Amino acid sequence: MRWVIRSVLALGLLVFLAVAALFMVPTERIARLATDRFDSITGRSLRIEGSVRPTLWPTLGVRTGKITISNADWSDEPQMLSAEALDIGIDMAALWGGDVRVTGLRAIRPRIVLERATDGRENWVFGGANGGTAAPGMAGEGKPFTLDLAEVTGAEVLFIDHAAGQRFAASDINANLRVPAFAGPAQMALTARMNGTPLSLKATIAEFAGFLEGRAVGMKLVLTSGGAEVSFDGRAGHAPLAAQGRVNADLADMAAIAALAGMARPALPQGFGARSVNLAGDVTMTEAQTLHLRGGRLGLDGNALQVDADLTLSGARPALSAQVSAGQLDFSSVSGGQGGGASGGVKAEGWPREAIDVSALSALDATVALSAEGVNLGMLRLGPTSAKLSLDRGRAVFDLRQIAAYDGSVSGQFVVNGRGGLSVGGDLKLQSLSMQPLLTDLGGYDRLIGRGDLALKFLAVGNSIDALMHSLSGNGSIALGKGELRGLDVAGMLRNLDPGYVGEGQKTIFDAASASFTIEKGVLSNDDLSLGAPYLTARGSGQIDLGQRLLDYRLRPTALAAADGSGGIMVPLLITGTWAAPKFRLDMEGIARERLEAEAKELEARARAEAKEAEARAKAELERRATEDLGIVQQDGESLEDAARRRAQEALEAEATRALGRLLGGN
Repeated sequence: MRWVIRSVLALGLLVFLAVAALFMVPTERIARLATDRFDSITGRSLRIEGSVRPTLWPTLGVRTGKITISNADWSDEPQMLSAEALDIGIDMAALWGGDVRVTGLRAIRPRIVLERATDGRENWVFGGANGGTAAPGMAGEGKPFTLDLAEVTGAEVLFIDHAAGQRFAASDINANLRVPAFAGPAQMALTARMNGTPLSLKATIAEFAGFLEGRAVGMKLVLTSGGAEVSFDGRAGHAPLAAQGRVNADLADMAAIAALAGMARPALPQGFGARSVNLAGDVTMTEAQTLHLRGGRLGLDGNALQVDADLTLSGARPALSAQVSAGQLDFSSVSGGQGGGASGGVKAEGWPREAIDVSALSALDATVALSAEGVNLGMLRLGPTSAKLSLDRGRAVFDLRQIAAYDGSVSGQFVVNGRGGLSVGGDLKLQSLSMQPLLTDLGGYDRLIGRGDLALKFLAVGNSIDALMHSLSGNGSIALGKGELRGLDVAGMLRNLDPGYVGEGQKTIFDAASASFTIEKGVLSNDDLSLGAPYLTARGSGQIDLGQRLLDYRLRPTALAAADGSGGIMVPLLITGTWAAPKFRLDMEGIARERLEAEAKELEARARAEAKEAEARAKAELERRATEDLGIVQQDGESLEDAARRRAQEALEAEATRALGRLLGGN
């Protein structure tokens, strides 16, 4: 037992000596030397309020009072760092051996201000023009150390970028860092609130020493906020800031993501990320502030897209260039989700009045080439699509290169302008389209069967579908080949003078139809409809109120008695009422009015003819009497009046000659 007792006594002596040595350290003097040295190296003022005292429990080390570090002289913030206290634990045995092994480091409620000046200077960079003697290669720089556990509680970090006009704040920061080996891996965990939004971050750094130097090292990051999560697995460095690796992002909680960036939550339509946004791909970030995505998989609600993209962050707005391909895309929300079918189109109460938010168009500039197997726009359904999007300062131009739709094709340009409100316009050519499915999707109208060509130029202004339809202006033309109009037998109406030839089983077959039209303030006007059919021709004119969804049209069909177009009867047909329930009425009053007008014109023409005949007879009688009684004979091209004047002149001249002869004979 003797050797045991001796060992215990020896150990007690060592503990006593260590404690005695610790309390004999002149801490105030050491603190003053440390602050002076810090001021000289950094050019900043380090102040420690209160005493610096040693601690034995729970760790062997020292505790400071409140500390502050002054900010750069160009900053309006007086302090770069402040903390209520610091606890530092040291492995004395390792320190006596020449190694720095920090067993614990704890900062209590620190506040850190990081700033970038308008000229690019950064307040966390010391030495040179920033003040102090700090320089690469200085004594003590890069000295290896280990850190069992570093903790920060109740911290606040404020980042101010004066050049970009940005300000980010993070509060309630609780973090810990473990560095078992200086040249080995390190782990960090952090929770905080940024711009009022909670977030958590977990990181694994493959080489801590290289990371401190700013070199790109292996890194794994997982950031979560609300229901959103972003992970990175690759290499990253901060001098310069650059990264390359695999990114997986689930951005379902867009409100949280937007809040972290200091932005309002974007009001994304359904199909554009209203419910969920998922992204996976290989990402590269360069020191020139560019981001590059390759092999990207982007999910927007139920839409899946393959993306290769390049994003430049410098400039007035981010600039995106991308190649996008997809299968079937559902963007039906852009038209309020109301096309044709059971609840939309003509069967709906009216156009959607919900405000359309296009503020997201101003978030960046972009050039995007899109190819898709099909696109559902709600009021239109497109087949294989190839288009190019150019987005500049909130104005999006869709260049429709090749689009298959309704058994035909669509080409032209479509514009959505979000600068100072919303306006849409376009110049479209639709060729050989099947009209029944097209009109069913556009307005729930399925009665017209046939193929046709449509040219349309249009412009509309408003912040809802309803406002756009009421302001619509433009012009266009339509030409149809052989087809069928269901629910209406025009020939039967004419033959029987009965407007009841409407409804299921009724139809009008035609060989061709054409019309041109103009649109002003949501009202379509046409005056040259032409329709040709077996034993039937028709002309039409009238208006279609697109905003109010009303019809006011007059069709003038003629039922022919023979195929060669001879004979027949014409009775105007009035089409009025709503799109959903149009009314058909034979215009018998119009027939009577037209007949009265025709008879009046006929009587007027007959009266003019009879008056002309009476005038001709009177003139002939006058000419006869002038010839027989007065001896006036008209010469070629001479009027009766001219002949009378000539005859009078001749008579006067003859009489004058006779008078002169008598006078001379008398002398």
